[in-house]
Amino acid sequence: MQPVTRTIRVALAGNPNSGKTSVFNLLTGLHHQVGNWPGVTVERKSGAVTYGGYRFEFVDLPGIYSLTAYSIEERIAREYIIDELPDVVIDVVDSGNLERNLYLTTQLLEMGVDVIVDLNMWDEFSASGARLDRGRLETLLGTPVVTTVAHRGEGKQALLEAVIRLSENRSARHRHVPISFGTHLEEVVADLTTRIAAAGGERLGVPARYLATKLLEGDPHIVEILHNRVPAARAILAAIDDLRQRVEQAAGQEPSRTIMEGRYGFISGLLREVFVSQTVDRMEFSSQLDRVLTHRIFGLPIFFAFMWLLFNGTFTLGAYPQTVIAWLVEHLAGSAQAALPAGLIREALVDGVISGVGSVAIFMPNIMLLFLGISILEDSGYMARAAFIMDRVMHLLGLHGKSFIPMLMGFGCTVPAIMATRTLESRRDRILTSLVLSHMSCSARLPVYILFAGAFFERQAGNVIMLVYLFGILVALLIGRLFSRTLFRHEAAPFVMELPPYRWPTGWGLLFHVWERSRHYLKKMGGVILIASLVLWVMSVFPRAPQPGPFVSRGEAVVVTGAQEDAVAVQSISADGAAVAGVSAEEAAAERRQAAASIEYSIMGRLGKAIEPVLRPLGFDWQLGVSLITGFVAKEVVVSSLAVIYQIGQEDDEEIDAGLTSALRDPKNGISPLVALAYMAFVLLYTPCIVAILTIRREIGTRWMWFDVGYQLALAWLVAFAIYQGGQLIGLG
Repeated sequence: MQPVTRTIRVALAGNPNSGKTSVFNLLTGLHHQVGNWPGVTVERKSGAVTYGGYRFEFVDLPGIYSLTAYSIEERIAREYIIDELPDVVIDVVDSGNLERNLYLTTQLLEMGVDVIVDLNMWDEFSASGARLDRGRLETLLGTPVVTTVAHRGEGKQALLEAVIRLSENRSARHRHVPISFGTHLEEVVADLTTRIAAAGGERLGVPARYLATKLLEGDPHIVEILHNRVPAARAILAAIDDLRQRVEQAAGQEPSRTIMEGRYGFISGLLREVFVSQTVDRMEFSSQLDRVLTHRIFGLPIFFAFMWLLFNGTFTLGAYPQTVIAWLVEHLAGSAQAALPAGLIREALVDGVISGVGSVAIFMPNIMLLFLGISILEDSGYMARAAFIMDRVMHLLGLHGKSFIPMLMGFGCTVPAIMATRTLESRRDRILTSLVLSHMSCSARLPVYILFAGAFFERQAGNVIMLVYLFGILVALLIGRLFSRTLFRHEAAPFVMELPPYRWPTGWGLLFHVWERSRHYLKKMGGVILIASLVLWVMSVFPRAPQPGPFVSRGEAVVVTGAQEDAVAVQSISADGAAVAGVSAEEAAAERRQAAASIEYSIMGRLGKAIEPVLRPLGFDWQLGVSLITGFVAKEVVVSSLAVIYQIGQEDDEEIDAGLTSALRDPKNGISPLVALAYMAFVLLYTPCIVAILTIRREIGTRWMWFDVGYQLALAWLVAFAIYQGGQLIGLG
């Protein structure tokens, strides 16, 4: 391996759907780090590789259409180029859509950065029958032009060699091409450029001409930069409004429109020079397919059919590996139980660590299958159509179709759904979508619905569960409508979503997407669930209840004493308190009562008793209250906590389910079908798991996190109260 002689810093820029991320993965070999840009929640990817004695440090800028800084992504990209001054910027261009993609290229050229134009998806361009003179394109742009097919791994070496040549000023055709904006504007731009240069504006690292055009466009961020960093330019800023009016009077339109027309005029002339033969419309097949898939009448039913296949496949196919993982977790717990001596360490490991992490691992097959299905929809181009189809429905929430994608993901897991709001351009839309999407019932709530619907509604259980999901969607629509009319009264950001051509997803791309999302899920969920499960275990066993009789240790041989001190019998009690190996029914019942008393005496039981007065108007006792508290950790824990609280324990899962169902139906527990409905509504609407809460805090801020927690708890209480008390009034209790 050659010794590293120099480090070259490279930024990757490009339009959405240009394949920029695929190029980044090609260059870094997937060895990259993922984090957030400082101060914002937009994802940042960086990676480094060595080649030919050089170390390349790559930064993947957010996908953008221009550098106008209207969105967070545009501001991040421009600030990075201005402040960090990368050695080279690779502009990833969709070869089949040159006119639109080259608009960003013109802005990069105006900034004076060293640009390499990467014509990606070159295979599709060539297959279309189009030909262009790449040497002529390099000459007219003044930049190196490289072709790649990133998803097939083609073009990496050529791209790295081009970076080396450009960074060392060995690129033969490299020059900074000026872009003319027409006679009405050029005189003012030239005058303003001279004045900015004289004031020291070029100390910012970008050409004074670029700053002049941005001032004429009315860019507030550039105004702020000049005001704060170039004090001598304040006199220019004071006169800029007069200059803009002068241009507008001469051209008959705003300077920003004249500048935009100048860029597109440059691109139009450029393409006429370089094309040898024109492109066959690659969107023709996609347009024909869209006549069916996005049809005004049939589009929505087709979309719901795809969604049914996605979620049905997720849970049906996921059941098989889920059974295997559950078996492994069970046997791991059993092995730890047998290998370790009785005591707190064993209980913490088995009941805290293994049970807590196992509850996450069991659902990983479903999550990975869901991510796989979503990745197929995204990579094929259909997900953009789904947002387009749902745009009309989403307007009821004061949002647009693009917000539907995170809400769709919310049916799988709220955490990645909240993270998916990063794709929304407006902070208003990101906050509003995050506040309502948790009403899209996540998969972790499904076991609760199955348990209570099966226990109290039997043959109608499926219909009840479907109504719960539909009720969540209705609540999301109503709450979104309310918030958009009160908290977010200003207009929603305009919705313009590009519909890319349909493509066959690549196996490598799907594998990468599933792994990235699953790895992130495990990283974020596993640590928090582990800690929270241990805390929950501590709260459920401490303080220890005074033992009225013999001390009974779970899973151990114990001494059961009767009325006479010398009457003893060594018996074995199963981990959940059921009688085995000769223990009488009376002794097992006594054991269960003792365990129930221990739970009630613990911190968790005392919390349940403390909140019971608040929940009594909903028909809930302290046991149901405790299960709701455990749901803050993860909704999967609700069912298991109910089993512990009601002291159900059998030797196989079917008997466990039957026992818990019988316990819930037991009249002495006071749970009626009406209470069950209120309970399911509460589980649907109240605060999501602690990981989702922390994700909301990271994505939209602490203030909105507490607002989200507060309003969802209040909403869940009010809806459950209305169901229970309303049912009592009409005699359904």
